[in-house]
Formats: sequence, C-alpha cells, structure tokens
Amino acid sequence: MNKKSTEMLEGVLGGTHSEHFEEFCRQNKGDFMNDSDSFFTTIKSLIKVKGLTQQKVFLHADMPERYGYKILSGEKRTRQRDIILRICYAAEFSLEEAQGILKKYEMPQLYAKIQRDALLMIIFNERPGSIIDVNELLKKNGFEPLRTSGIQD
Repeated sequence: MNKKSTEMLEGVLGGTHSEHFEEFCRQNKGDFMNDSDSFFTTIKSLIKVKGLTQQKVFLHADMPERYGYKILSGEKRTRQRDIILRICYAAEFSLEEAQGILKKYEMPQLYAKIQRDALLMIIFNERPGSIIDVNELLKKNGFEPLRTSGIQD
C-alpha cells in the first residue's frame, strides 16, 4: 500500500473539521511521518549504510567533530544549508539522498534554476573530489564556497 502524498492529505484536511481529527488520524495512520522518517535517524542510517563513521564524515566535511555531532543529534540547529550540504557530500550521498536530507531538515532543496544550486547538483553527480575541490570549483565559477561551521547562526 502506497503512502498518500502530502498534497492528497492536505486536500483531505481542507474539508476536515477539527471534531473529526481523530477519525482523520485513524484513517491515515500509515501516511504520517514517524521517528524513523526524521532527519536524525535518516542521516545516521545513510552514513552507516555507506560504511562510514560520523567522525570520518566530519573530517571530510572539514568541520569540527563536536559541532557535527551536535547537528546530527539535534542538540544544535543550523540555518546554514551549506553545513548540511557539506555533511551530505562528505558522507558520499547521491544528489537524491542529499535532496531528501535537506527536505527532512526543513531546508530548501537544491533548485536547478539557481545557478549555484545547479552547479552543486552537478557536483553531487560528478563527485569531483574533496570539499576543498568543491569549493575551488564553486569559486572558479564565481560562486561563494560552501560555508564552514565557523559561520554559525
């Protein structure tokens, strides 16, 4: 049985009165996100599937381990999409996996109509090397490099 799309659920919600919320929940029980769908569970699981350790990912992402662990545990939240992209790239995620992680972290996905994002999409597909190589490629094309964890907000 396929899960209903968000759009389908939103359509049903549009005609649902608050008095019928429990019924809505019962009828759509299998369509809700659960803990196994969370950013934290998903990213840790993907890192494990890739045969990597979080420590190695943070090293390849060129970010302090302590900061990385705080991001992946939910202790610290970042508004810098580049931090999540660094982690995804260092963890050898495909473009599709990285897009899914961005979505779960409630950040904008890479968008092909934004030039920097388009280049990042190509980078995720081609995997040109380390984060340093990625940043060199971004700079070479006139874009800002992926921000580091030093720029936190």
